[in-house]
Order: sequence, then structure tokens, then C-alpha cells
Amino acid sequence: MTSNRPYLIRAIHEWLLDNQCTPHLLVDANAEGVDIPQNYVKDGKIVLNIGPSAVEGLKLGNSEVSFLARFSGVSQLVSIPVKAVLAIYARENGRGMMFSEDEDEPDPDDDHNPEPPTRPSLKVVK
Repeated sequence: MTSNRPYLIRAIHEWLLDNQCTPHLLVDANAEGVDIPQNYVKDGKIVLNIGPSAVEGLKLGNSEVSFLARFSGVSQLVSIPVKAVLAIYARENGRGMMFSEDEDEPDPDDDHNPEPPTRPSLKVVK
């Protein structure tokens, strides 16, 4: 199965916006493929405001989150692999969802399936 993380990120993002909250992402800045301004990284992590007034062209894809944002007045493209997103939450009250840093992502090349699933059986009980 594919990771549920991108689906949960999109759902929480929509839920926060529906409740007039400002969505923020907590990102592992040291994860492979993260393209962010390093000046704003603290302790290997960065918090990014992904509210509609803060970003342009937000894409919450299955493998990557990307958008344009301004840092010290300079517009920059931000690109974050979904597996580097550690949390999505509301600035106003902290409500949202955290993800495990060491969550195992499914291996797309792993076709090993020890046994086919058994079919359920039903009995008519009178």
C-alpha cells in the first residue's frame, strides 16, 4: 500500500482552512530532497506557514509539497518530500497531526506477499 501521509496532509490542510486557521508545516530540514532556505532552519527543523496569504501555487502532491514563498522579501520555490513533513497544525491553537520521523515508507519494489489473503466465509444462522 502507498503511504497515507500525503492524504492526511491534504485532509488536515483543508480542515484547518475550513476552520479559519493558518496551516503550518514542521519539516525535517535535513531530510533528503528538502529544498528550503537554510537560513531559517533551527535544530534541523523548519516551520513553514502554508496559508493562502503566505504561499503561491501550493501543491500538496503524493510525493512532494511545493510552493512559492517569500523569505525576507525574496520569493523562493520551496520543495519538500512528503516523508520530510513531520507535522501539520494550526498556528492559532496547535491542533493538527504529527507524523513519526522514522515511519517506514512502503517499498514499491517489495512484491513479497507471503500468503494470499484468505477469503472470508459466512454462515447463515437461524
